[in-house]
Amino acid sequence: MSQILTATAKSDLGATQCLVRKSDLTQIRFEDFTLKPDDLQPDQLLVKIDSFAFTANNITYAELGDKMAYWGFFPPGGRTADAEDWGVIPVWGFADVVASRHPTIAVDERIYGFFPMATHLVMTPGKLTDSSFVESAPHRAKLPPAYNSYLRITTEPTFAEPFEPYQALLRPLFVTSFLIDDFLADEQFFGAQTVLLSSASAKTAFGLAHLLHRRKNITVVGLTSAGNRAFVEGLGCYDRVVTYDEISARPVEDAVYVDFAGSADLRRAIHEHYGDALKYSCAVGLSHREMNPPGKGLPGPKPLFFFAPDRIVKRSRDWGRGGLEGKLNTAWNDFIPVLQHWIRVIRSNGRSAVEAAYRATLAGKIRPDEGHILSLRD
Repeated sequence: MSQILTATAKSDLGATQCLVRKSDLTQIRFEDFTLKPDDLQPDQLLVKIDSFAFTANNITYAELGDKMAYWGFFPPGGRTADAEDWGVIPVWGFADVVASRHPTIAVDERIYGFFPMATHLVMTPGKLTDSSFVESAPHRAKLPPAYNSYLRITTEPTFAEPFEPYQALLRPLFVTSFLIDDFLADEQFFGAQTVLLSSASAKTAFGLAHLLHRRKNITVVGLTSAGNRAFVEGLGCYDRVVTYDEISARPVEDAVYVDFAGSADLRRAIHEHYGDALKYSCAVGLSHREMNPPGKGLPGPKPLFFFAPDRIVKRSRDWGRGGLEGKLNTAWNDFIPVLQHWIRVIRSNGRSAVEAAYRATLAGKIRPDEGHILSLRD
């Protein structure tokens, strides 16, 4: 057995996790517990979560927690009688190894990936390379593999420290943007030349718009609220910006609809206005906080849900894992300089700050040009 490689190996560690009630996301609480580094099993790590991004995408994880198994990644454990009623929302962020029984992962190594809203996590790395590993904890074996891959930042040259906030905030969303762009291009945009994006101010939407805007013969139309119109127009990646109340006045043309809003009323308005000219309807997000199925009995094509992990599996087979990562990294590195002009990073630490950012995001009160980086560290 390898030794624990940390000065805190003989000391218990105080840890904290943030819980939300699954049936009522307005209820939030923090739970303290103790971790014992000496209890690590062979090949396990204990990491301290340094910082994480929180966006509307994380609220979607909670809203789809049972349906899409997001609650299964970080079960809170049976520390309280009603533990099953509560869940830990997954977040994307950075952590540092503080204890290790793994023969090749040392203390102080930095990791990027899918973490709980917490201060610490015990991990069981598998399938190691110089730049990544896969979390092989038994309870995650049947969960989508795209969320089980972690990058070893110490050996990963594409992660520069000044850009860490943008990596946490937008790289996971940009992966979805990249995969939708790839899917639509692969399908030759279903014969349409216009792509409509709802919630055009949302980060996944403008990441997709950025990619689509670089393609020839594709017109990118951003659908947004009147309040966000100026921000969306200022991005420069939409050919046209249309407010929701202007949709019925737009000319009907062959189009693809990518729905980041999740609003049943908006979806119906789009389908009724475009009818058979709508060549494909893609359901992606829930920015408008409505838990509705894509819809039945609508004019035009049946809305279909886009699940990014499935596309990752397909392209990993088509291109090889290295091929997919190479194409994604190239697109991401082109996107990072743009983000610095679009997004203002706001850092906050502590329980009250995490709760405030959570409640503001849940209520839809985060400005589109803000990116919140949080930590439960004191």
